[in-house]
Amino acid sequence: MTSRTPPLTHLAICPDGNGRWATQRGLPRIQGHKQGLKAVWTAVETCIELGIPYLTLAVFSSENWRRESSEVTDLLELIASSAHEGLEVFNRLGVRLRWAGRRDRVPARVHERIKAVETATAGHDALTLTYQADYGGQDDIARAAQRAAQDAVEGRLELADVPGAFRSYLDVPEVPDIDLFIRTSGEQRISNGQLWQLAYAELIFLDVLWPDCSAKDLRNAVARYQQRERRFGSALHGTNYEEK
Repeated sequence: MTSRTPPLTHLAICPDGNGRWATQRGLPRIQGHKQGLKAVWTAVETCIELGIPYLTLAVFSSENWRRESSEVTDLLELIASSAHEGLEVFNRLGVRLRWAGRRDRVPARVHERIKAVETATAGHDALTLTYQADYGGQDDIARAAQRAAQDAVEGRLELADVPGAFRSYLDVPEVPDIDLFIRTSGEQRISNGQLWQLAYAELIFLDVLWPDCSAKDLRNAVARYQQRERRFGSALHGTNYEEK
């Protein structure tokens, strides 16, 4: 059978397990998040080595506001600091940073620092790294629908054109659909990720906690992806099987 697995263009990761990693070691949860940053750089470097041009990381979901206020504050500041302090590395490696998610609820300091790095790296093309910060897949679609409806009401968009144009209203519309979604820590769910872009993604769940996720773990996951058949609803060549 001829493989129909196309090149891996967009890898998305839900980097789960930072808090449990810290708890297992008797450390504050923020120490787990700090340790998880090392795995972020590992993922960036691995994608560049493998020639994967798009990487998305779920760094702060819209549901994370439910956590203790002190952890929320520390985590948002860590995200902003990692982007700001990583600018030199982004420039050296040719990494463009993008932000998917709401920008009206995070503290101004966080917004300004991430936005500044977005602007500074806009011309890079070795890897597009998307931070999902205050992001929820349902919220992304709902906000896109609101913007499309407003344009339709005000005459900038014909109703008949909404299906074809809808993607352009999503956060980071220029980033292609996700090919492979990886979640660490053994949890097997997508947790309100990029629902529109995940429609035909391959899913792989790793038992390793995110701070312990190595380049080998990621390469093995990519190798598993490359063994899969991606049919997008069509029949397999040479078989009678049709995907339901």
